[in-house]
Amino acid sequence: MIVMGRIVAPFGVQGWVKVHPFGDDPLSWRRMPRWWLSADDTAAETGWQAHTLRGCRQHGKGLIAAFEGIADRNAAETLQGQYIAAPRDAMPEIARDEYYWADLIGLAVVNTEGEALGTITTLLSAGAHEVLQVSDGTLTHLIPFVPDYVPEVDTAGGQVRVVWQKDW
Repeated sequence: MIVMGRIVAPFGVQGWVKVHPFGDDPLSWRRMPRWWLSADDTAAETGWQAHTLRGCRQHGKGLIAAFEGIADRNAAETLQGQYIAAPRDAMPEIARDEYYWADLIGLAVVNTEGEALGTITTLLSAGAHEVLQVSDGTLTHLIPFVPDYVPEVDTAGGQVRVVWQKDW
């Protein structure tokens, strides 16, 4: 399952919810007829419950969404805090040089001098761009995920090359 975002609050009185998306282009999720919800973002595939999407639109920096069977605010409140995910094969296609966060987590990170910096443990949304959190178990690096610092991502090879020093 690819975790795409999280429901942060009910919205209005007709069963809509506010969604905090993890990543860019959340409006492309409208093409998926079902979203899967779980209170635990690390749940096994059987821990996710499918919900048919009734509506989805942009609202400010996030989304609002509605599901079949969730008709009022009380029902929407029960979804607060739930993570939103989809199976990999249900996700919208991405362009070349675009990545789902889940594809980056766990990749090895080496700098341009060939020094290992650790592995990507998570990504942080910092407004203007995302930031790679890279850890070797002792030291953590926060590397802006922009071409100036991340010139190469090789998901098939399991490695990301960065312009970054070990002691930064």
